[in-house]
Amino acid sequence: MAFYRAHVLVCGGFPCVAAGCRAVRDAIERSVREHGLEREVRVVETGCLGPCDLGPIVVVYPEGTVYARVTVSDAREIVDEHLLKGRAVKRLEYTGHLPSVSLADDKRTDYFEIQERIVLENVGLIDPDSIEEYIGRDGYHAAGVALTSMSPDEVIETIKSSGLRGRGGAAFPTGVKLGFTARAEDDQKYIICNADEGEPGTFKDRLILEGDPHKVIEGMIILGYSVGASMGYVYIRGEYYLSIERIERAIEEARKYGLLGADIFGSGFDFDIEVKKGAGAYVCGEETALIESMEGKRGEPRQKPPYPGTCGLWGKPTVVNNVETIANVPPIIRNGADWFRQFGTPTSPGTKVYTLTGDVNNKGLIEVPMGITLREVIYGVGGGIPGGRRFKMAQTGGTAGGCLSEAHLDIPMDYENLQEAGSALGSGALLIIDDSHCIVDTACILLHFFEHESCGQCTPCREGTRRLCDIFRKVGELTATEDHLKLARELAEVMQSSSLCALGQSVAVPLFTILDHYADEIKAHLEGRCPAGVCRRLPTGVDEEAYVTSHAGGGIK
Repeated sequence: MAFYRAHVLVCGGFPCVAAGCRAVRDAIERSVREHGLEREVRVVETGCLGPCDLGPIVVVYPEGTVYARVTVSDAREIVDEHLLKGRAVKRLEYTGHLPSVSLADDKRTDYFEIQERIVLENVGLIDPDSIEEYIGRDGYHAAGVALTSMSPDEVIETIKSSGLRGRGGAAFPTGVKLGFTARAEDDQKYIICNADEGEPGTFKDRLILEGDPHKVIEGMIILGYSVGASMGYVYIRGEYYLSIERIERAIEEARKYGLLGADIFGSGFDFDIEVKKGAGAYVCGEETALIESMEGKRGEPRQKPPYPGTCGLWGKPTVVNNVETIANVPPIIRNGADWFRQFGTPTSPGTKVYTLTGDVNNKGLIEVPMGITLREVIYGVGGGIPGGRRFKMAQTGGTAGGCLSEAHLDIPMDYENLQEAGSALGSGALLIIDDSHCIVDTACILLHFFEHESCGQCTPCREGTRRLCDIFRKVGELTATEDHLKLARELAEVMQSSSLCALGQSVAVPLFTILDHYADEIKAHLEGRCPAGVCRRLPTGVDEEAYVTSHAGGGIK
């Protein structure tokens, strides 16, 4: 085993890849070779470090020095000054709210002190392509314990006792879901990891897979053992090319090590995993539409019941869980249900992974305890609103989530309190907007997304989304009346109660919270004025579709 005096971690999450991190990594490696430091310095492309808009990010250990927005031309200076002479490059060093974990003393900045990392415990610290590094962080220990010293029922009971609920949006108790499939009698059962992730602003699952793919594999092994499934599938968006590369490589490595395939850990349990690529339809995030897509059919939701737990993929009992949910399983088995319940709240234990986007200083990937307030996330982890502007709205849970106002900044972000406020934790997207945005313009953008992504199978969703867009376009054109808003609310209520799947049912969530929490601003539009100065009457003779497209494109950033 080789030992190095310094490790250089180059953030390899997709935002940093897009910003050119691999060219930076290559330049650092080249400079290390030129100085003959190959046996002293190891350069590693790792997973996402968190603050996605500061990439490419480079961290040098053991000091834990963080360099942000590093360019190829900066690479030689980092090697020359830091690795050769032991002097940090001050002009590149980032000392603000940024993770700077030191392997030596675990010194952390405020950015990380507010967070609790369970799902992301390895992301940004290990080489995601190295099964040895994952094992070195207690990887596959939980699977070994489960398969060799626990019965399937004991595994399910541990997960049930932990209080883990689905992190993909539905929040259904994970242990209860496993129980349905475990009790089903059939010759074949399946585990599906839902990595479709079509919610705008949501990319947490993508970064979990990119940064710690073996944790997802280990979680699937444990779930498969608990219900008696012998096959697992990772259903992933086809454009998530880096996630696909890393999870496929991890599956190959796990097979080589005997951690997938026949007789895992000598337990007699057989389990294997394959990757299935989706075509990028938002509705395929719904579990039955996902299953239809996997079977080679058009991705449309099924009538329920029966539910996938008893009649899923190819008619067989199937457990469908989100990436984040599955990634919670190994730590729970490794540390116990009581340990997991130390985090979060009594009714919402554990942590939640968010993608923090919009008008906030520190955008990116975070993991915080359940029950943290919106204010703590925005002004603590997020570093506040840029330019000193005032907070206006936070949409929790992605486009299908509720829109919360300044009055909600101090409510605990857990399942119960957010539901009471008309919102939900949902997919983990957390969009922050400041007072320069118009709430009606925001509503138009959200509704346009639902209209575009409706699969068209059921009439309430297909026609309802289109009609709601028409109504709010009139509000944005300053030509709507109170009757239009009454019709919008009535229509959303019908969609909520009669749409086939969560896409049509969810439209009411952001719409009702906007109507309820921003009534004064909407009333101003009915009176012919937009307080933010964004909306205006449609000019005579302008093509409406072209106007809507260009109008929506200039909205939320």
